[in-house]
Amino acid sequence: MREQRTLERVRKLLAKAERTDNEHERATFMAAASALMARHGIDALPPGRDRQAPGDRVVTLPGPWAREKARLVSLVAQAVRCRPLLIGRGDGGQRVHVFGFAADLERADLLATSLLLQMASGLARVRPPGDAVSPRAYRRSWLLGFTDEVYRLLCAAEAGAEADAAAAGTGTALVLADRRAEVERAVAAHYPRVRMSVPRTSGTGYGDGVAAARHADLGRTGMPSSSLRELS
Repeated sequence: MREQRTLERVRKLLAKAERTDNEHERATFMAAASALMARHGIDALPPGRDRQAPGDRVVTLPGPWAREKARLVSLVAQAVRCRPLLIGRGDGGQRVHVFGFAADLERADLLATSLLLQMASGLARVRPPGDAVSPRAYRRSWLLGFTDEVYRLLCAAEAGAEADAAAAGTGTALVLADRRAEVERAVAAHYPRVRMSVPRTSGTGYGDGVAAARHADLGRTGMPSSSLRELS
């Protein structure tokens, strides 16, 4: 099946990226893996009007840094055509309610689980500079920078895949527009009133977090759910 072949290619690219110590090679493998994952999202679109209704799932992110984890999960989901909502604390952590079609929910889950682990590993290596007024503020701004850059990279990959499909004249743009509208209707049915919020940062680690995200593995799969608790 084509879908399985694509995922196998992604796994091989990621394996190469993990084996190399050359940052340029690693970035190249990561870019290729994220592009393939985005293409997988296009290929997973059902033909014609034969499609399922949107689904949803609630993800709970435990502390520490629960809000920052929830923001990463939200932006990753948004980048791959899902609709996330931060719904506050409950069940031992910050909760994100994610709406989307099955293939996109799966992509969001795989990517977010992997990136949470990578963000935890990166933060563990962070050493705030000596002139940092607050090490915690520095770490928080690092997390926000990491998340924003991951979001930018994923959106670029998704936009590229959509542009390629549009150039091929497949009518993908109309299908995606219909699906986005269906997802929004599903969200509105659950949450008639939605309030937007933008996080603020007071630390100086934002740029370092951005730099770290540029080398993130944007397609690793199969991470255990326990990785959600390792950010400290």
